[in-house]
Amino acid sequence: MEIPFHKPYITEDEISEVLDSLRSGWLTMGPKTIEFEGRFADYIGSKNAVSMNSCTACLHLALMVIGLREGDEVIVPTITFAATAEVITYFRAKPVFVDVDRETCNIDPSRIEDKITGKTRAIIPVHYAGQPCDMDEILAIARRHGLYVIEDAAHAVPAWYRNRKVGTIGDMTCFSFYATKSLTTGEGGMVTTANDEWADRMRTLRLHGISRDAWKRYTKEGSWYYEVLEAGFKYNMTDPQAALGLAQLRKVEWMWQRRREIAGMYREALEAVPGVEVPVVKDDRESSWHLYVIKLDVATLKIDRNRFIEELKERGIMTSVHFIPLYRHPYYKQLCDCGPGEFPVSEYLYERFLSLPIYPGMTDRDVGQVTWSVGDVLATTVR
Repeated sequence: MEIPFHKPYITEDEISEVLDSLRSGWLTMGPKTIEFEGRFADYIGSKNAVSMNSCTACLHLALMVIGLREGDEVIVPTITFAATAEVITYFRAKPVFVDVDRETCNIDPSRIEDKITGKTRAIIPVHYAGQPCDMDEILAIARRHGLYVIEDAAHAVPAWYRNRKVGTIGDMTCFSFYATKSLTTGEGGMVTTANDEWADRMRTLRLHGISRDAWKRYTKEGSWYYEVLEAGFKYNMTDPQAALGLAQLRKVEWMWQRRREIAGMYREALEAVPGVEVPVVKDDRESSWHLYVIKLDVATLKIDRNRFIEELKERGIMTSVHFIPLYRHPYYKQLCDCGPGEFPVSEYLYERFLSLPIYPGMTDRDVGQVTWSVGDVLATTVR
């Protein structure tokens, strides 16, 4: 039996909620979107939650409202998805890469200050795989240098850092509801912030720069008249997406608990197996377990990580790699004039890590098939 890398957990609850949205006639942003924002803000514990059509859009507008400009610099980790650095280039600003911690794959706070210059405006820590970064250290550095902290929490619904929920810690936090995420709307994202001014401006910017509540134009409460306050974007979420999100939000705690159970089963089965290292979560935080990333002891294996992935595929186990370090991509290699030699930890990790399937719909038997397959490949490849 084949175990996919991911399968969204969709039930009749989601289907019913989306059908209700379709029957209402609202196919773009409307009352369900506004309801989803309110319920998400309540769940996170944030004063404001602004929905958009992607986490990329969230990151873009977060940088826009802090006033990022051409020539500015923003610090990002080496190991993250392209969007984290991509949005910086929209402003003709420069992403500045910082190596990561070997154990967590999160940005290494001890390396940040070496990369701060007079042009630095912000730090974007990424909560890799769902484990929160060392936020107190990062915030202390940011405050010393007058920098903003915009958290990339694409992996982190829900996650906790020292009893604080991710989404209430930095200046702004950007979440992803992409198809593979622990809460999905198919495509979508949300920014949380305590800053009312930033939130109001993002609400305007996400819909062509039109005055707030423009979506009400076609309701009894609205008016045909609107004003364009500034050049904006087409970044709004739609009601069918929000409907899916509302249903997912009702079961997000259960889905997280199931991910934790699966992570626990993986740990129990694999932590004593020669040739593999299981992920470690620090004692003062809770991971969302968006990803379950193992590291191979390649020095003891007859094959490399890429061949290991192929061996698992032959046994019906689909995996992935998160991520190719950004400085390895041709665009960023040229833009930042940097190479592998500057980031030894990222190079070490990239040769070794891969992500196993982890999603709420996995059965215990599925998990057992994955762990047996990993053990079987190791048994035939350990020197």
